[in-house]
Amino acid sequence: MCFIINFPTNQHVINTTHRILLKSKPLNFHKKLKNYKSTDLHNLQGLASKLNLSAIHVKDESNRFGLGSFKPLGASYAVHKIHEIINSKETFCTATDGNHGVGLSWISQVFNKKCVVYVPRHTTKSRIKYITNLGSEVIKLEKNYDQTCEHALKTSKKMGWQLVQDVSFKGYEKIPAYIMSGYQTHMHEIDEQIDCEELPFYDVVFLQCGVGSWAASCIWYYLEKYGLKRPKIILVEPQESAGIYESFQSKKRTDPKGSLKTIAQSLNCGKPSFSAWDIIQSGCDGCIKVDDADIIAAKNIYLNSLANDPKIFSGNSGAVGLAGLLKCFNDKKSGNMKKHIGLGPNSKVLLFNTEGTLFDDL
Repeated sequence: MCFIINFPTNQHVINTTHRILLKSKPLNFHKKLKNYKSTDLHNLQGLASKLNLSAIHVKDESNRFGLGSFKPLGASYAVHKIHEIINSKETFCTATDGNHGVGLSWISQVFNKKCVVYVPRHTTKSRIKYITNLGSEVIKLEKNYDQTCEHALKTSKKMGWQLVQDVSFKGYEKIPAYIMSGYQTHMHEIDEQIDCEELPFYDVVFLQCGVGSWAASCIWYYLEKYGLKRPKIILVEPQESAGIYESFQSKKRTDPKGSLKTIAQSLNCGKPSFSAWDIIQSGCDGCIKVDDADIIAAKNIYLNSLANDPKIFSGNSGAVGLAGLLKCFNDKKSGNMKKHIGLGPNSKVLLFNTEGTLFDDL
């Protein structure tokens, strides 16, 4: 089964993460950075017509700061807050399979800091090369993602480095919350692009999901702004790395049971983030699992645009949200999910192209 339905409380969990998100003003900070530019919000009316939907919009993060994904939004805002509030150390450290490492390496240069990036065993040479070219020391470990995160934590403590990780756990919640806050810049941009203050423009939002920090950030934003009037929100994960889906099944945070082998490398993660899981349970309406064939098909639809739709250059992880939407139309077992979220002819759908083809070009 590839679909799981959730009936959320639609209420915030009041904790450290919530309080930080509530006070954050990431757009003001990002607008001061060199090369800041609001990313495109594409209208795929041709695809919407084919699927018998009212509208499909895609927030395209493929050229954010020229770095290929939305991740620099989170890393940059976190480093800004560390510099502003916390006694900033000379070396930043993180564990990543690519995009977060790119973002942290870039902003470390801006703040004239050293950066050490640990990557798990599945990380491609192109990703390692790109992060290295941004001035970071990259160390590949023969470990999976969760084990690499644990190694980065232990080494940071031992060496006196500042860990900048978007995965939270008890006792390490502030910096992941700053990262989640930074992600919300693109939500503010969307509001400016479509002018929807009182009621949400979109009826359904599909969000791809790794450890869940980015998805939780988006969910929190809609809960805070619209409450019970928020759009329906569906999380989409690779079949072999479906930590959120399986956590819903288990009714607790759990490690994915799959092989952790997927072409959506940026979503090839382990147990959901501690803080993200609370938010996801409170405001997510369900999950969908997609396989690599689904992802490739979605990526090709972005690239081979219909009618007058713009062509979108998406990396594998960037196409996962669209893969989830298409699954609702191509899978015979999707009926309950479509009914649950009211997906039909009047639906306006929001997708995100979270990464471009940056690493494909190396």
